[in-house]
Amino acid sequence: QVQLVESGGGLVQAGGSLRLSCVTSGRTFSSYRMGWFRQAPGKEREFVAAISWSGSITYYADSVKGRFTISRDNAKNTVYLQMNSLKPEDTAVYYCAADEGGRGTVLYARTYNYWGQGTQVTVSS
Repeated sequence: QVQLVESGGGLVQAGGSLRLSCVTSGRTFSSYRMGWFRQAPGKEREFVAAISWSGSITYYADSVKGRFTISRDNAKNTVYLQMNSLKPEDTAVYYCAADEGGRGTVLYARTYNYWGQGTQVTVSS
């Protein structure tokens, strides 16, 4: 099985930055498309960003375009989410996800086969 572990969350002032990391282990990593989702309490899990297996293609939710950057380092089995210009509405638990198939729509949570435990991001006013 594939295990994903997120880290890097925390409390930050509005306008600040955080970098989330997701380390993947257990099976081949480089062939997976990877995504980041977020979820506030009682809310549906929301797409944030995704990246192709090579890192050459990225996708972003409109709400984070220009502020967040997704990247990956296949040699380190790690995906990153650099978050700049953070806003209070970015507050959520952020989840890393892995798509083994590579053919579904990256916007949909159901596309992904594996999920991390989440890391809390809180942005204060």
